[in-house]
Amino acid sequence: MSIYNIKGLAPLALVTLLSACGGSDNDTDNDGVIDTPAPVPVEMSYEVTVTNLTYAQPLSPLAVVLHGDSALWTVGEMASTPLEILAEGGDNTELIAMESILASVSGDAPVGPGASTTLTVTTTDEMATHLSIVSMLVNTNDAFTGLTAMDLSSLTVDNPQTWTLGVYDAGTEANSELAGTIPGPADNGTGYIAERDDVDFVAMHPGVVTMDDGLSTSVLTQAHRFDNPAIKLTITRKQ
Repeated sequence: MSIYNIKGLAPLALVTLLSACGGSDNDTDNDGVIDTPAPVPVEMSYEVTVTNLTYAQPLSPLAVVLHGDSALWTVGEMASTPLEILAEGGDNTELIAMESILASVSGDAPVGPGASTTLTVTTTDEMATHLSIVSMLVNTNDAFTGLTAMDLSSLTVDNPQTWTLGVYDAGTEANSELAGTIPGPADNGTGYIAERDDVDFVAMHPGVVTMDDGLSTSVLTQAHRFDNPAIKLTITRKQ
């Protein structure tokens, strides 16, 4: 058919003819739906450095976790069982395994007095909006330190933020300092015990008493005292 004859075609015939003459440049499937590439997940990475500022209180292996906006502990409220296990015995396994935890990393060794350690936690989960870090002071009954529910939206890449942090009392085990109750090297005693025999709420820790302060039954000495702050924490977003 000559192109000059197209003017004489009826409108419907013209549409049919033009549809048959050319294809579309759109990338479509058989249903005419345009294929859209799946978005590439954005990886977020945070470097966490902790320095132990105490004289004779090793820190249990650090737990660094990413989660939503709920805190892992609140002063004046009951400690969860995973936090109790960590605060009494230094074991962070149950805390890292909590359903609310979206990404985590654990230290593989205690952090000695004056020492530092650095861990990196990474995720692509957009719901991981907050970070917590926690560790036990192992020459105590149930003292722990850390930071919970830190809002990550305030961090920019390679711009570190630093805190100095105090010590909490889990309130799950009496601060008796008795032989057999301190899991650290001052005693090598028992760690977590399920029965709670203290106030049963988290509070700021009053400090240890020790045998040198007149508590004759204590296995701790004045070397095991700690002042606030107990740790220095630096968090840097790497990507």
